[in-house]
Amino acid sequence: MLTQHTGWTNAARAVAELRRRRLLTPRRLAAAPERQLARVIRAAGTYRLKARRLAAFTRWLLERHGASFRGLRRAPLLPLRRELLGLPGLGPETADAILLYAADRPVFVADAYVRRVLGRHRLVDLAAPYETVRGFLEAHLPSDPALYNEYHALLVAVGKTHCRSVPRCAGCPLRADLRGRPPAG
Repeated sequence: MLTQHTGWTNAARAVAELRRRRLLTPRRLAAAPERQLARVIRAAGTYRLKARRLAAFTRWLLERHGASFRGLRRAPLLPLRRELLGLPGLGPETADAILLYAADRPVFVADAYVRRVLGRHRLVDLAAPYETVRGFLEAHLPSDPALYNEYHALLVAVGKTHCRSVPRCAGCPLRADLRGRPPAG
């Protein structure tokens, strides 16, 4: 949630501040007043809104799963994903990141980097919506959270380094996949 509409560096600063203040548990987050939480995560930008969303998520986690991610690991996946999507401020990408990284569930996070890399390599349409790209990846990869985690990290690394708004194809490890064609888009 802290990475929404901000760079990882600022989100990491907010996480470090939460850790420094010993607030990085669901129970402590839920007990913290939203104003205090907003001050602590200020570095992440839109901090008042993110504090409300973080508080709503942690309350949900407390009420539905006893503040434990273990419950997320056992719950039926599709109803759980729908429930997450019903929480304030949780879109598909954030819900899927929670499912993959916090709950170790086989859900691929098809963020902007992933969509750009796959689109430019003509595996999906550049304008394909989030769910289409997520579905494509899940249909073509074994259903394995560790694989999804690693594959996502590798695609993000390629996206950040090479497949930027203006492509930097020289030195890209996926360059051979273009077979002499320029990248799409």
